Amino acid sequence: MSQLPRFCLSTPRLHLRSFAETDLEALVAYRSDPEVARYQGWPRPYTAEMGQALIDEMMNKPLDVQGAWLQIAIEQQESGVLMGDCAFAVRDSRGQQAEIGYTLARPFHGQGYATEAITRLLQYLFDERGLHRVHASCDTQNAASIRLLERLGMRREAHFVENYWDDGQWTSEYLYAMLAREWKAKAA
Repeated sequence: MSQLPRFCLSTPRLHLRSFAETDLEALVAYRSDPEVARYQGWPRPYTAEMGQALIDEMMNKPLDVQGAWLQIAIEQQESGVLMGDCAFAVRDSRGQQAEIGYTLARPFHGQGYATEAITRLLQYLFDERGLHRVHASCDTQNAASIRLLERLGMRREAHFVENYWDDGQWTSEYLYAMLAREWKAKAA
């Protein structure tokens, strides 16, 4: 059986890479943190079994599975520490639109790491993959995520009122998006 290609992108401070077996402890720790998990859809508590299943799935997933999420580890270059993860899923049948998501462990909040990681992911999706449109959704109460998406130049396209059930209550979301031409204009 041949080895699947490994995903790896770099920034000045980060590696965005495929998950590895050694990521389990850190993955479970930040996904179990109630403040980190607050706006995420995964089951709580986040167990070691769930973490191992995610790592196994991502280590064995081809890069281009239509409609399926590809979770990408965010690693601090200097220390080699797993800081969080980001993800994308190509959502349309022509392969021209994707949804993105991200999670960062609490000790790394407020230091520009999420902006750096997602900027590099957008660069990959628009410049290297040639996508037409990328979108992301976030809870309307998640002020940090709203600031991040707006700082990246994404535009709020929709407000879905009480559109999903989470943690015993109906929750609302904003949908943000960016077109390739907007990405290019921002980069210029």
